Amino acid sequence: MTNRESIVEKIKDCAFPLKSPADLDPLIHAIGDADIVLLGEASHGTSEFYTWRAELSKRLIADKGFSFIAVEGDWPSCYTLNRYVKQYNGAAPNSREALRDYNRWPTWMWANEEILQFAGWLYDYNRSQMPDTRIGFYGLDVYSLWESMDEILKHLEKTGSPELDIARKAFACFDPYNREAQNYGVSAAFLSESCEQEVVRLLKELQSKRQQGDNRDEALLSDELNALVAVNAERYYQSMVRGGPESWNIRDQHMVEALDRIKTFYGQGAKAIVWEHNTHIGDARATDMLEDGMVNVGQLVREKYGEDRVYAVGFGTHRGTVIASDQWGGEIKTMTVPEALKDSWEDLVHRAGAFDKILMLDRQDFTEPIGHRAIGVVYNPRRERGNYVPTILPQRYDAFIHIDESHALSPLKQEVLHI
Repeated sequence: MTNRESIVEKIKDCAFPLKSPADLDPLIHAIGDADIVLLGEASHGTSEFYTWRAELSKRLIADKGFSFIAVEGDWPSCYTLNRYVKQYNGAAPNSREALRDYNRWPTWMWANEEILQFAGWLYDYNRSQMPDTRIGFYGLDVYSLWESMDEILKHLEKTGSPELDIARKAFACFDPYNREAQNYGVSAAFLSESCEQEVVRLLKELQSKRQQGDNRDEALLSDELNALVAVNAERYYQSMVRGGPESWNIRDQHMVEALDRIKTFYGQGAKAIVWEHNTHIGDARATDMLEDGMVNVGQLVREKYGEDRVYAVGFGTHRGTVIASDQWGGEIKTMTVPEALKDSWEDLVHRAGAFDKILMLDRQDFTEPIGHRAIGVVYNPRRERGNYVPTILPQRYDAFIHIDESHALSPLKQEVLHI
């Protein structure tokens, strides 16, 4: 028996068929007392990744008392959805309207039918909860510099807050760059025209305000998180134009800091569900990211909270279709995902049985790095070999969900090309 054949046999031993939500029982049991569950995806445009994450999240919320969901999305647009599912006064009137602020490319990541259905479930679930135990939905990403500043100004103006002048000065510092991150990054990195001091001062003021006031006021948390975005986005855009791993590291370090602040807001015993791409939630130390000096959310939360408190679930597919684009900011397309490359993880799991399954991983098994497919919002199926990341699967995840033939998700109100 060859090494690859041996791996296929081991996969058969640790795999369970996945046909219905009841088949998630072994995974729910394995999660145990972990209070941070990381749920991945091998693309940002696969329906089954979204729907199974939603089914897992429903179980974690209803059966294990998880407190909130945090995703690879922008704080302002996710907070609009959060206000809806928590049924705040003045929130969007329905779930479709609650997704209206997902209007920046790649819009399909969160403005899709799969999220629409899950938002409806969250809303209904929260109707049976007291206001202080309702499940939240938040964005952890760092890209929304100008949108976050807009939201801070809007709230401070509405409440007549004394921090308004500081916020206006911080915002004015960015005005010359016409909301173009590249323009700001070049000026800050190479011309020493930085707005760092302004946004750091604003964050400190808003953080102090919440600590001295009502720590349970989520609007104050939102101001603070928007200011945190401004601080770290300023650093991110500076580092981005210089190149190297620093911008990636700033982004994932920001997501962990944001997660920690939300978890602290919910109080002792809070439990978090995180939805992000495999490249963020799978431990970087089990991939070639380690050699490149890169860290990620999966590594950082294991180091920060302890491995026994964190449970990571990776996702993958053997073949199917996906929503993506062939260039940044380009047209949204339904693309064919070809059959996995021979002897990749996706191929080996498929050879262990051509059906959807859950692998319960043991770190003593599968210690060899093997290619594992990663599809981004920009994707070219004709260059498939470059989409594989060398991965020691049981060190990257605690469990793995395999979809043998996956399907593209369904964007809301958008023209999608089929190629």
